Amino acid sequence: MTTESTIDKVAKALDAAWKSRTPIAPITATYEDVDLGGSYAVQTAWTAARVAAGEKIVGRKIGLTSPAIQAQLGVSEPDYGTLWENSFYEAAADILLPRIEGEVAFLIGEPLKGPNITPEQVLAATKACALGVEIVDSRIADWKIKVFDTIADNASYGGFTLGPWDESLVDMDKLSNLEMKILHNGELAAEGLSSAAFGHPAKSTAWLANKLLEFGVSLEPGDVVISGGITKMLPVKAGDEFVFSLSTQPDLTIKFA
Repeated sequence: MTTESTIDKVAKALDAAWKSRTPIAPITATYEDVDLGGSYAVQTAWTAARVAAGEKIVGRKIGLTSPAIQAQLGVSEPDYGTLWENSFYEAAADILLPRIEGEVAFLIGEPLKGPNITPEQVLAATKACALGVEIVDSRIADWKIKVFDTIADNASYGGFTLGPWDESLVDMDKLSNLEMKILHNGELAAEGLSSAAFGHPAKSTAWLANKLLEFGVSLEPGDVVISGGITKMLPVKAGDEFVFSLSTQPDLTIKFA
């Protein structure tokens, strides 16, 4: 069981790494008592410290939706992290070891309090969807992560940005067949279908809603959910340009200085 002392130390170490842009050694190599519950407790403590310093929670992100990634990290379900207002794309200077991926984003319009929330209930509570882009990042040196590392590290979160919200996308069939392509400096670098996100983006969002309820948290009106990668992650370096396209949606261009 992870001790309160370890939770506090790890949360402070991650926050210092975020602010200084200096990665730290793998958490599980430094603290032997970090377990799954402790990892989420670290994430919660880190977010609470940021909120106390003026940060605002604007939603949630879902990670580890790919069966291949789950197998790599030895888990059987996704994980989640918190979207911070100050890490919307304009704050991308805070990233350390960035990668980027495309997702489908949900704008929650009604509370999702459960229990046993279904994908259909998610869609009924969703106001609109959009093309979402996550900047995936790690405070852990050289991405040498295990599942406890990534969960504690806010699910390896760096930042996010969004295309325009579209109410017409809130449809079970449409959301299962969206195609995404990513051009990296003008060349096709990744593509995928929305069903890659845990079988369906609404299914992954339902998983999130139910998981949050285990911690006494619910998705509320105005929350943004980025529902899991539907493309492979791509590395990022200074000067890169990425153009994201999603079926029926306008392209979204992201440039890194």
